[in-house]
Amino acid sequence: MDNFVSSIQTVPLNHYLILSSIIFTIGVIGVLIRRNAIIIFMSVELMLNAVNLLLTAFSAYYGDAAGQVFVFFIMALAAAEVAVGLAIIVMVYRNTSSVDINILNRLKW
Repeated sequence: MDNFVSSIQTVPLNHYLILSSIIFTIGVIGVLIRRNAIIIFMSVELMLNAVNLLLTAFSAYYGDAAGQVFVFFIMALAAAEVAVGLAIIVMVYRNTSSVDINILNRLKW
């Protein structure tokens, strides 16, 4: 266990911050620009993984396991989001034959 912590601490925390911010930015751009519902869900997952990386890096840097506990809960939340999100996407596809979110205006009353 000590080898793992020491190997994590050899990489500066700034590198984790930069990598996490790049991944999070890619996720935000994917949510804002793309119109495909599946890609939007993948972008949200990318943002959650960027936060998980940052929480794990801070947890290892400070030697506190609280960040890793938060990562566990975020992963459980992401799994539930995928299950519900994909069920919604399947139902939208059955009704509209498309996963384009602009077509969802047809579902209004």
